[in-house]
Amino acid sequence: MTPVDATDGREPTTRFEYEPSTIRLGPNCVDDLEDELAANGFERALVVCGSTVGRTPDVIGPVTDGIGDRLVGVFDETTPKKRLATAANALERLEAERADVLVSLGGGSSLDVAKAASVLAASDRPTAEIADEFARTETITVPDEGLVPIVAVPTTLAGADLSMSAGVTAGPESGLVDTVVEGGISHPGLMPAAAVYDPTMLETTPETILAGSAMNGFDKGIETLYSAAGSPVTDATARHGLEKLADGLRAFGDGARDIDTYQTLLEGIVLVQYGISRADGSTLSIVHAFGHGLTRTYSVQQGAAHAVVVPHVLEYLFEQDDVDARAGMLADALGVENAADHGSAVVEAVTEIRDALGLPACLRNVDGPEPDEFEAVATHILSDRLMANTPPGLEPTVDDIDGILERAW
Repeated sequence: MTPVDATDGREPTTRFEYEPSTIRLGPNCVDDLEDELAANGFERALVVCGSTVGRTPDVIGPVTDGIGDRLVGVFDETTPKKRLATAANALERLEAERADVLVSLGGGSSLDVAKAASVLAASDRPTAEIADEFARTETITVPDEGLVPIVAVPTTLAGADLSMSAGVTAGPESGLVDTVVEGGISHPGLMPAAAVYDPTMLETTPETILAGSAMNGFDKGIETLYSAAGSPVTDATARHGLEKLADGLRAFGDGARDIDTYQTLLEGIVLVQYGISRADGSTLSIVHAFGHGLTRTYSVQQGAAHAVVVPHVLEYLFEQDDVDARAGMLADALGVENAADHGSAVVEAVTEIRDALGLPACLRNVDGPEPDEFEAVATHILSDRLMANTPPGLEPTVDDIDGILERAW
């Protein structure tokens, strides 16, 4: 995938192949879930969610009512750990109910568990054999046929819905692996068949969870604009999505909790993730690599990790003389295009939005690494696969990454 503007170090020829989910967006659109299932030929829907969502009538009720007679059950055992063992339990329930579609309800963890269950359902191998592969390779071979389709109903703003990838973990307590394993799966068939964005689904989500997930989604738009895997299509959607998110997040930070604000935020989330997850790669880049390095090794929440590091990563990118990190386009998207120094204005705007959301500003204030561990964390970050998507010409070193962690401390 190569973008159109050769002046920023990218090639001038573009090939963009993308098969996204059907998107439904708007207040009370979960009421039409049965129609969406029928349009796709799905007859028996199993809802996959966490226990809190499953016990919250204002969330689970509208979804199960919207599914109507096609509902066969609710599996409410997902956790933020996205465990392979949970996916195996979901598979047992899927088979018992003879479900032909999974409706993931909640945050990205429920969607990831649904995807892992879909892979297990399509495989003709026993779970123990799959777990052995996962322990050795940190991934699972995804069959080309037999995947159970998924309909995503998000209740957060992380922007993980229009994606063909999923995170998976396993630990020795499951009996499936001997040590803790963290990895992921990816396949075009794991793109949800439909994604249903209903602002009423955000009304009961705790504000801290919304704020943290929003920072993760916001960073997807930022990264897409400077990613080496960007394109004119993703430039356009990410740019407009950032405009929407900046407006919505500023309003949210000022205390707005109305449907119009949630609608604006969801519109932005849909746009910034459109086209970022494709068979030929992803536009996620260095900020998300930092997120992986901090959250896979320490008990840092993903949104908090992003909140702490993103201003410092942007400062680092804008300091590189031979790298175009698209400061002008970012400034335009964030409404600071008239500033004399676009880079500084972008960092300030992102920092203001982060602070308005009440998210942590320093690494020392989260459950993360101490300074004497930075070099090891930096090595992990630098080896992350998403570092391949950094802006053309950027050649970061362990010392560079260590220095960003020090700034964030």
